[in-house]
Amino acid sequence: MSSNVFGTELEPCSQDPLTGFYRDGCCETGPEDLGMHTVCAIMTEEFLEFSRERGNDLSTPRPEFGFQGLAPGDRWCLCAARWKEAWDAGKAPQVVLTATHEATLEVVPLEALVKVAWREERASP
Repeated sequence: MSSNVFGTELEPCSQDPLTGFYRDGCCETGPEDLGMHTVCAIMTEEFLEFSRERGNDLSTPRPEFGFQGLAPGDRWCLCAARWKEAWDAGKAPQVVLTATHEATLEVVPLEALVKVAWREERASP
């Protein structure tokens, strides 16, 4: 089993929409994954527009590829380099650290990921 950025077991990112380079719900990577789709990110309108402006429209459904299109709030395995590009531009979406593959650290410093880490909201007692 793969590890996340903390060195513990990689958790699933999303089953709906089904994400991951291997479409298994996890941000796994391997030699075929040239884009290194390893960052489990929570989509925002700002990031989706940023990605669209750079030629990767993640919002528009592409049924011919079995892709329903993403909306704000969806979790998706992003390419580490694209996330870093968004980070540098001040438009990086939050990340789920326990579902982000450790290979991400080859491209993105852990400190950057931690700064925008998703924090699960908990109900007050």
